[in-house]
Amino acid sequence: MGEATLNKYSSIRLNGVLRKGEDLISFCEKGLKQSDIPEWLKDVYQFILEWVSSDEYIIAHTSGSTGQPKKVKLEKKHMIASAKKTIDYFALTPEKTALLCLSANYIAGKMMLVRAFVGGFNLWVVEPSGTPLKGISESLDFLAMVPLQVFNSLADFSVQIKNVIIGGGAVSNELKGELLRLPTMFYETYGMTETVSHVAIKKISAHSTTFKAMPNVKFDTDERGCLKIMAPDISEQTIVTNDIVRLTNDQEFQFLGRYDNIINTGGVKVIPEEVEAKLAPQIMVPFLVSAVPDNRLGEKLVLVIEESSELNDLDYSELSKFETPRDIIAIQAFPLTDTGKIKRAVLKNSLVLK
Repeated sequence: MGEATLNKYSSIRLNGVLRKGEDLISFCEKGLKQSDIPEWLKDVYQFILEWVSSDEYIIAHTSGSTGQPKKVKLEKKHMIASAKKTIDYFALTPEKTALLCLSANYIAGKMMLVRAFVGGFNLWVVEPSGTPLKGISESLDFLAMVPLQVFNSLADFSVQIKNVIIGGGAVSNELKGELLRLPTMFYETYGMTETVSHVAIKKISAHSTTFKAMPNVKFDTDERGCLKIMAPDISEQTIVTNDIVRLTNDQEFQFLGRYDNIINTGGVKVIPEEVEAKLAPQIMVPFLVSAVPDNRLGEKLVLVIEESSELNDLDYSELSKFETPRDIIAIQAFPLTDTGKIKRAVLKNSLVLK
């Protein structure tokens, strides 16, 4: 990253206090020595020390929603470029205030800290709980949350909370309907650890269906219909994903589902996320479309719900024959990653028809 760049982005305003240089390092090192420091705050201090070190990269971890979590080496110059895109998009000038309520052990939390280093705005840091806005009285210009945090905080949003980006999972139609009634502006994001946070964004509105590229980002698809990302300032290589999309143009796409999740039933490939989107208006409880082995079809579609949930009679008229679930399976709880994503592969491997 270079010593000059490092010095330029080595100060941060945390909870209203500006710290830089040796003072910042000493503050974090002293905090880490405290015997009663909570794990989430330890992650914050450790990342700050990693950021201000002379290393030109940091180590991040993927969430593990589609497989085993893995380590990814990210260059600091790429993280700065990503941060600047978000800072410009939301006009995060030094007099603004943001909130970190995600784990600094993953890319979304790390990038909130990097944006504060680069943008110079004030960053409030709170425990990454399911209800992070409880007890927050400050006006907030910007924060990032996962869908579960947003859902649990519906009663806490106000005109004092300006912009919220949502990542780490799809925003359901039910949640979108609730968000449209609130004064806060919400944005769904698309990104991953390898893309150094989001590379596309979708403002949540009554008619929004496509993700739009952040500056200096372009899209294409491969032979599978999966998204390819060209973003030279955050990756020298084209990033090939396993996300099936429908391109509008090279800067806009509609997300359809994960290639890994495709269900082959009777020789027909079904994208479960598309089936879930069609069923979502009828089902007000957590659910998922998965599959179990079948001698005749190869795989048989099933609807999975939690045992405490109740379903009314479902209308499958919008589904094709192969999209229609053949059974409903109730499980005790969905297997989740540390960041709250459902582990679809783990769930699928555990399913047994009763």
